[in-house]
Amino acid sequence: MAATTYLEAIRQALGEEMARDPSVILLGEDIGVYGGAFQATAGLLERFGWERVIDTPISETAIVGAAIGMSYLGLRPVVEMQFMDFIACAFNSLTNYAAKSHYLWGAPVPIVVRGPSGGGVHGGPFHSGSPEMHFVHTPGLKVVCPATPSDAKGLLKSAIRENNPVLFFEHKFLYRRIKEDLPPASGDDAIPLGKAVIRRPGRDLTIVTYAAMLHASLEAAAALSKEGIEAEVVDLRTLAPLDREAIFASVRRTNKLLVVHEDVRTGGIAGEIAALATGELFAELDGPIRRVTGLDTPVPFSPPLEEFFLPSAATIAAAARELAAY
Repeated sequence: MAATTYLEAIRQALGEEMARDPSVILLGEDIGVYGGAFQATAGLLERFGWERVIDTPISETAIVGAAIGMSYLGLRPVVEMQFMDFIACAFNSLTNYAAKSHYLWGAPVPIVVRGPSGGGVHGGPFHSGSPEMHFVHTPGLKVVCPATPSDAKGLLKSAIRENNPVLFFEHKFLYRRIKEDLPPASGDDAIPLGKAVIRRPGRDLTIVTYAAMLHASLEAAAALSKEGIEAEVVDLRTLAPLDREAIFASVRRTNKLLVVHEDVRTGGIAGEIAALATGELFAELDGPIRRVTGLDTPVPFSPPLEEFFLPSAATIAAAARELAAY
């Protein structure tokens, strides 16, 4: 069985959900004939036709607005953003309409807005952002950030079946770099939203992270293990809803917490997790809560500057080493 890339896992999820449910349709720029900017929808036009794989104008506001309207009529639209940076164009539609519709008048909005986010590929400030926290802050939206091919596939299936709007952030650095052996398609391979998972057990400190930073954190943990420091690595997978109990359970075992994310520091989810842990576990913490994050700047285009901007296995290990010694 050939290993499946993160990108192919997403393509599989889309195709399998479209085959399972005829109400699932795709909308986006160049997703039909071209197959999407990163080829996530390649071949789906040929399988499902123009009525279900819809090329759109270059207008994120129009695409998301159309998807919301379609969802009111019984469809389950999946919108592709060529880059998640441009989801800002649809901010009003998502935060004022999609997020509030179910609450205000009982109308579910079963849409998924998915696309590539994150840096590490020298895409510059307009194509490398991590805008997830704008939407974690919005009640009514669910936010998913998978780190592995199996999670990308299983979580996307759950997102498509969800009756509330889901924003699905696919880290572009992982698209073709991360591979995994996936089992044959089945009806029960969806992964529930809102459940974190322990990727590496440990006793000395907890590292909480998500998306591409999971792999940097695991690399750091492997290096620390050679020094006798065993870090437990928790992959959040879903930021909203946040699996607080999984975080708390891990910190109760290790008594120390390091939060790692690529997003900028101010307003990043590390601050929210730190506040939650302090409120719930203050007496059990044996050291200060530490953060390793992106810098409070746009993502630089220059490769050396982008490398400096992003957390790395080395910077994660350094922070973990300091915390373990506290």
